[in-house]
Amino acid sequence: MSRGRSDRDLGEREGGGRGAFALDAAAQRSKAVAKAAWWTAAGGLAKFMTRPTEGKAAPRFASDAPPVSQGRLRRAYFAAFEKDAADVAAGLYPPMEDAPVDPAASILKAWDFLADAREVDQRRRRGDGVEVRDDPKSQGYPAYYRQNFHYQSGGWFTAESARRYDAQVEALFSGAAGAMRRRALSLLARHWRGRDQRVLAAVDVACGSGAFLRDLAQAFPRAALAGVDLSPAYLSEARTRSGRGTVQANAEHLPFGDGSLDAVTCVYLFHELPPRVRPIVAAELARVLKPGGVMAFADSVQPSDEPQLARMLEAFPAYFHEPFYGSYAEEDLPALFAAAGLRVVGQDKAFLTKALLLAK
Repeated sequence: MSRGRSDRDLGEREGGGRGAFALDAAAQRSKAVAKAAWWTAAGGLAKFMTRPTEGKAAPRFASDAPPVSQGRLRRAYFAAFEKDAADVAAGLYPPMEDAPVDPAASILKAWDFLADAREVDQRRRRGDGVEVRDDPKSQGYPAYYRQNFHYQSGGWFTAESARRYDAQVEALFSGAAGAMRRRALSLLARHWRGRDQRVLAAVDVACGSGAFLRDLAQAFPRAALAGVDLSPAYLSEARTRSGRGTVQANAEHLPFGDGSLDAVTCVYLFHELPPRVRPIVAAELARVLKPGGVMAFADSVQPSDEPQLARMLEAFPAYFHEPFYGSYAEEDLPALFAAAGLRVVGQDKAFLTKALLLAK
């Protein structure tokens, strides 16, 4: 049995016996229900409006994998929320504030997402994933970064994109994005359990608009935390959401000393890196860790993790402009990180996300 699985079993047993956190777990479940219903409805409406799989200009892909079992998919989806609530019940982290709580703000966010959905679909049908390269704000950045990943308007370069990003992701995953990425938080929280937060320092690399950095701040309020990203627009959003400092930097060249950090976190970055860049970033993440330090990693599951979902995973880059996803799907991640001096000491999985804890 892997350490990641045994840790998970322990957490579930703890969650069942810790009355002190029972109300917190109930609160997390109620938030999850509200969030899932809201973003499932928003995502469904966007699909109804755009019908991305229909029409002559709809993307096409070929696959030898069998159709995805909808029952299997639903079970994996609901299990993500249950794992999240179990970790709250175990006292690993508090209930997370990522459900719609302000009706007016939630409606405006959903309206903005829906208004932009048509532009995203038109870009998808044109196959235009590099529109952003004509934007002066994108000059001077790595070529692989200057793309409209997910066909999103503005790429990584506008304040509007940064504000809209979480709505797009939550609608895509029917409200499960937070529960999925917190598999990495779960692994880190178990590893740090009982440690004095005041002496711990961690950086969230490729923090984007700050959703995971906010989770870290809520789980470890006394630790020294910061976010790193290449996009000034997304860093501004991350600072607002998390209340923590940020640094603009490329993950290939982090502005931290050798062995200076207790932990680094990295969520949904590696599937957007070209194959030649992944070893560079892995080595850089390892460089800044102290001996014994850890990296909490989360990204898409790979077909080898979920063979029953292989067809869906193969369709993803066709509909969402992920030019490096195909090579990521075949990447041997433990071997990639082992070459950088990191070994897998924990693992977890929820819905369409896998998480690893790697030690230096």
